[in-house]
Amino acid sequence: MTGAGVAPAVGRVIFTQAQIAEAVQRLASAIAATHRGQLLVLVGVLKGGACLISDLARALSAVPGGPSAIMVQHIVVSRYRGSTASDAPVEIIADSGRSLEGANVVLADAIVDRGLTLAALQALFKARRPATLRTCVLVDKPARRTAAIVPDYCGLQAPDAFVIGYGLDYKEWYRNLPYLAELREEQTV
Repeated sequence: MTGAGVAPAVGRVIFTQAQIAEAVQRLASAIAATHRGQLLVLVGVLKGGACLISDLARALSAVPGGPSAIMVQHIVVSRYRGSTASDAPVEIIADSGRSLEGANVVLADAIVDRGLTLAALQALFKARRPATLRTCVLVDKPARRTAAIVPDYCGLQAPDAFVIGYGLDYKEWYRNLPYLAELREEQTV
């Protein structure tokens, strides 16, 4: 492939498509129970959270007695910019900037690792004065946590491995996988 390099190999599957679907359903049920009859703003963290936010919004809509209405927004952030160094600062690429004052907000991301991105986004969104602000992650990797953050809603706990698939990538590769897998490190580019 000209200019794109060679994609690294996919390692073992950590969570299957069925396990992810069950986790999303559990997350939707828990969020719906907290926000019964309320208006809910669901903010997806992109790019990694693209699959989660789509599936979660649909699952929330199907839960009887859940939120009365859901608004989906997105924020695009980056910490890696082509590398895998997870200590880079959080950079806001795109933000709707909509007022969230008085809103019930759930910030949804695919993964929390060190917790730096989620902690920075919590601070950003708290400044917008929502009525409630909760966090939701599909995958939690608590072994690597450096920020004092605990997600309000968590779907799955992953081992300390580089996870790809279901929106998560390695240098933009493998976001399309319908499952979560470990990156096979010996073949990275």
